[in-house]
Amino acid sequence: MKLGLCSVTFRDKTPEQVVDLVAEAGLEAIEWGGDVHVPPGDYNKAEVVASLTKSRGLEVSSYGSYYRLADHTDNEFAFPAILKTAKYLETNAIRVWAGSKGSDDATSDYRKKVAEDARIIGDLAAQEGISVHLEYHGGTLTDTKESARQLMEEISHDNVFLYWQPSNDVSVEERLASIDYVENWITNIHIFHWYSYQDRMSLAEGAEDWKQYLSSIQEDNKERYVLIEFVKGDSEEQFYQDAQTLKELKESIVNKAT
Repeated sequence: MKLGLCSVTFRDKTPEQVVDLVAEAGLEAIEWGGDVHVPPGDYNKAEVVASLTKSRGLEVSSYGSYYRLADHTDNEFAFPAILKTAKYLETNAIRVWAGSKGSDDATSDYRKKVAEDARIIGDLAAQEGISVHLEYHGGTLTDTKESARQLMEEISHDNVFLYWQPSNDVSVEERLASIDYVENWITNIHIFHWYSYQDRMSLAEGAEDWKQYLSSIQEDNKERYVLIEFVKGDSEEQFYQDAQTLKELKESIVNKAT
């Protein structure tokens, strides 16, 4: 596991400040968001941010785009611009959203459109040596383990993968079951501990739960990024504490494996 931060955690900070925070915390990577820090189509900004990240010995884990499969009405740029931005950012992974409808509201025709779009952008990205990763998130077709697995099987593309994060309002056991159900596609992880975005807690309070999640995910021994996404109170001090907890989690899992 490589450890890092999603830049959306600190949308109010400059890229320079985000890089300083991650380096000071002793983490390894940043997923740069496309909403504020590296807007799609701003290739000069992407190039500058890539250079800045590398200058502190950090990696760009991924480009966190806001591209929604099969629903481009809210996308400022088409996927080719997002792909080109990722190239300038010097990353080999782009995160996208699995549509704009939850599984309960999606028709079979809508699911087909989402899967088709995923295959199209999977092909485009593969030509540039970049992979595509779907967010595991409510309000999209990855809102349940059943729908997420069905979608990945419908996409059936060797360049399209799936992030994982804990769903809200379900038990630890259900979250572990979701990992088992979609484990073949899981790549990077968004890590946080909360009841809701408005009611966030320290990562330390969820450390025992996360030890179970990460141990289960890492049974495949694949290289992946575990990225802090949002912290209690948007606090720098809380971020440093959460980063320390994350490092301790990694150490415990590595020690258990050896």
